[in-house]
Amino acid sequence: MAVIVYVNLDGNAEQAIEFYSEALSAIEVKKVKFGDIPQDPNYPMPENELTMIMESSIEFAGGKIMMSDILPSMKAVTGELVKGNNILISLVMDDKQKLEEYFTHLSVGGHVIMPLSDTPWSSCFGMLVDKFGVSWKFNSDADKFLDNVIANKQ
Repeated sequence: MAVIVYVNLDGNAEQAIEFYSEALSAIEVKKVKFGDIPQDPNYPMPENELTMIMESSIEFAGGKIMMSDILPSMKAVTGELVKGNNILISLVMDDKQKLEEYFTHLSVGGHVIMPLSDTPWSSCFGMLVDKFGVSWKFNSDADKFLDNVIANKQ
């Protein structure tokens, strides 16, 4: 089973896809706009919504992020999009150079909460909020840390 982070955006998914694709050196990017699928003539979508992202995926370094726009016409059903700390993407990899590269790229226009550094739980850990309000955690040793703590508890 794969766990995939899914991010809903407020009309700027196209820009987010471009940003994340470049920042994470995506190996594959797929996207479908609402206007790419047949429309029901009885319920035409507003023109501005046809260019919004219905579904997308970005694949990179064995990971995947999916994104879409919340349609203004659907907000009565979905509610307003609220940016916050309810979504956090955690990148865990042994390749510290790649982790540093991702951190540097994703921090552009965002806010670094904790710079990459050596901590008691990881030799390379950091946190940031990117320019789209998405929180990111970077960790080079998450699995080793968990295994060590669990082994020492027994």
